[in-house]
Amino acid sequence: MKRTLIVTPTYNEKDNLPRFIESVRAAAPEADILVVDDNSPDGTGDIADAIAAKDSHVRVLHRAGKLGLGTAYIQAFLKGMAEGYDQFFEMDADLSHDVKYLPSFFQALDEGADIVIGSRNIPGGQVEGWGVGRHVISKGGSLYSRTILGLGVKDLTSGYKAFSRRALEAIQLGSVHSNGYSFQIEMTFRAIRRGMKVTEVPIVFVDRTLGASKMSRKIFLEAVGVVWRLRYEALTGKI
Repeated sequence: MKRTLIVTPTYNEKDNLPRFIESVRAAAPEADILVVDDNSPDGTGDIADAIAAKDSHVRVLHRAGKLGLGTAYIQAFLKGMAEGYDQFFEMDADLSHDVKYLPSFFQALDEGADIVIGSRNIPGGQVEGWGVGRHVISKGGSLYSRTILGLGVKDLTSGYKAFSRRALEAIQLGSVHSNGYSFQIEMTFRAIRRGMKVTEVPIVFVDRTLGASKMSRKIFLEAVGVVWRLRYEALTGKI
């Protein structure tokens, strides 16, 4: 069986993390979970340590402060690659990424996909619990990015994703500069530029019920600029 690492970055997720880990362990008992905690003030890191002490499939990577989503994933992926994992998952700890879709991800990887995206924008996919503003930001941001980058992927901003080891090697993680909302866009764009196969599977994304969203105007504006940088680098042969 391919070695699987499921990565979840955390910042103030003490109420959600235990339930998240329990559900993932039940759905994918052979997979390992790596919690990347950015020194959460609410004690999320301590809770993660307590769970890891009782479960060898759970480990914790502590970081000094709130360093961002992108750097959390890159650090975790590099660690996992050095440890010999074959496939890597991104999942939010806020329970918005339902584990019932994991079999679809595994199947797509087994069928040759290099990246699997949990898509809210293809038939069967949708979002529950968002206001009009969040819908506009998500769908508009994905459409904007697809248009400028010339991509056919319907959900470029989804954070429920899986990567083959081959995809992460092709992306060259050290060259990824995005850290927020745009991280997902950059990872997929670089992979496609390297000839990787991307598959979208439908998911229903349910907004968090506990804790606060990490989305901000600053993160959104970063994505607007990053898309043009990626386009420029592609045109000049840097990607």
